[in-house]
Amino acid sequence: MEEIRASKEQIRKDIAKAVGALTEKQRNERTRAIESRLFDFANFLEARIALLYVHGENEVRTQNIIRKSFDMSKIVVLPVFDAERRKVTTLKIDTPAKDLVPGPRGVAQPNPARCKPVPLHRIDIAIIPGLAFDEKGARIGSGKGYYDRFIPELPVTTRKVALAFEEQIISQVPTESHDKHVDIIITDKRIVYKI
Repeated sequence: MEEIRASKEQIRKDIAKAVGALTEKQRNERTRAIESRLFDFANFLEARIALLYVHGENEVRTQNIIRKSFDMSKIVVLPVFDAERRKVTTLKIDTPAKDLVPGPRGVAQPNPARCKPVPLHRIDIAIIPGLAFDEKGARIGSGKGYYDRFIPELPVTTRKVALAFEEQIISQVPTESHDKHVDIIITDKRIVYKI
């Protein structure tokens, strides 16, 4: 168990270095390629209610995806992280500039005083963040376990999709029994369906 955790921590460092080495131009170009694949992706196009995320430091940037989702008349839902209970809840946002406040992960999240909860069974597609993935859909997140506890709460019919730069795809993610997978990974070069 300790060996797996140490391995994951090393992968986090390696991925941070690889993503950090991308120039701003490269990162923007690759993000646009990922956005283009997502906006052509049938599951995303058909989704009425989309769970998205506000990106962290080494994750695919999502501000344009959030904005475009509103342009596509989608209901946009973002996670709220409860650090005390180590739980995720989902809230609908209407105006990102007004509805978001700083969260415990160091990224913005919906303000519970302004935003309404959305039941998980209503979510059509869930865009799941992560730092590293393999072609079997295994993922490494920030290490807090929020999404590993949250993913099983989503309906089986909700597509769980990750966005990643090709540098974030590794040959094999070391996993423990509590680690949860995504169904599909959209990168700047391809769409990977869990094998």
